[in-house]
Amino acid sequence: MKYFHLIWAALFRRKTRTILTLVSITAAFLLFGMLDAVRISFDQAGKSANGAQRLQTGSKLSFIQPLPQGLGEKIATVPGVKSVAYSNWFGGAYQDPHNQVFTFAVSDNYIDQYPEVQVSGDARKAFTNTRTGILVGEKLLEKYHWKVGQQIPLQSNIFPQQNGSKNWTFDIVGVLHPTDQSVAFYGQIILMHWKYFDDAVMKGYNNGQVGWYVVRVNDVHQADQVARAIDALSANSDHETRTQTEAAATASWMKQLADIGLIVGSIMGAVFFTLLLLTGNTMMQAVRERTSELAVLKTLGFSDQGVLAMVLAESVLLVVLGGVIGIGLAAMLIPGVSAGSGGMLNLPTVGADSWGLGVGLMVAIGLVVGAIPAWRAMRLNIVDALAGR
Repeated sequence: MKYFHLIWAALFRRKTRTILTLVSITAAFLLFGMLDAVRISFDQAGKSANGAQRLQTGSKLSFIQPLPQGLGEKIATVPGVKSVAYSNWFGGAYQDPHNQVFTFAVSDNYIDQYPEVQVSGDARKAFTNTRTGILVGEKLLEKYHWKVGQQIPLQSNIFPQQNGSKNWTFDIVGVLHPTDQSVAFYGQIILMHWKYFDDAVMKGYNNGQVGWYVVRVNDVHQADQVARAIDALSANSDHETRTQTEAAATASWMKQLADIGLIVGSIMGAVFFTLLLLTGNTMMQAVRERTSELAVLKTLGFSDQGVLAMVLAESVLLVVLGGVIGIGLAAMLIPGVSAGSGGMLNLPTVGADSWGLGVGLMVAIGLVVGAIPAWRAMRLNIVDALAGR
């Protein structure tokens, strides 16, 4: 700390270059903070269901493996279960295959599982009484300028009707109004009748089966116990289940589609490799420009090791400054990203572990990029440096 003012002055000797480098470092560690939160959320997902008011029961084998519809009646008898509903992926596109619409075929009581999603009484009644009726998320309704009472066509990307056509027609009977950010996703989806879907779909396409069950529990503190009891119902059968929180189920689906850890690691590896080159080039230029100044310091009595330490400290300070700002920005942005995902992402706040890993990376990168310029500064010959050679 004795020579901190010298290190600081050297660091900002070329303000524009230093600021641009800091911006690059900040961006790299902002990305690190966000991706590390994604990694942690996927690692933690499924460790405990306690605290969750809803559980999701799906196939233990794969999220595309259906379950028998009759399993719902057995789940309803499990102690601690308040209610059970079921759903099936339908998919869909409106007018153009690129206009993908999240559409699900659900049981009549499905919306009761989500008190955070409001549907008017008239809409509920119309949905119950209309075989081809659908409930549409408010944002989706606004996006396509649909109106209640309108008939719309949807093309399923998987399921054909019995006549072989994948073109389905539905009647909008009500609107889904999410009242909590955790279920904002429901403002952008469509719910249709599972019974209509099961009767109309071509035979051989999961008839009499469902994609997953949504279970409400009586006591959120006993959710783990309830989950184990549900999975015990189908143990050693041809349709073994895994019951977990909705966030954990989403994470499980993603893991089956891709290796999230490998993706995150690859991205961060590429980012930090680029950062090493960028920051290393900055430090090399900075030391090269100060050759005569470093020679003067040695003339005044600074040891070779002292000069080495000062250059390394400058490099570490540069990376730490940008890194702390970057992770700090990530900590501020993560809650907003989680809320904006409508429950699809449940990112944890930047905790001590992430800060510790981040600071460790900052120091390590700072030492690596400063090693060569610091070594050259230490071996600098005073006579040659002052002579400009």
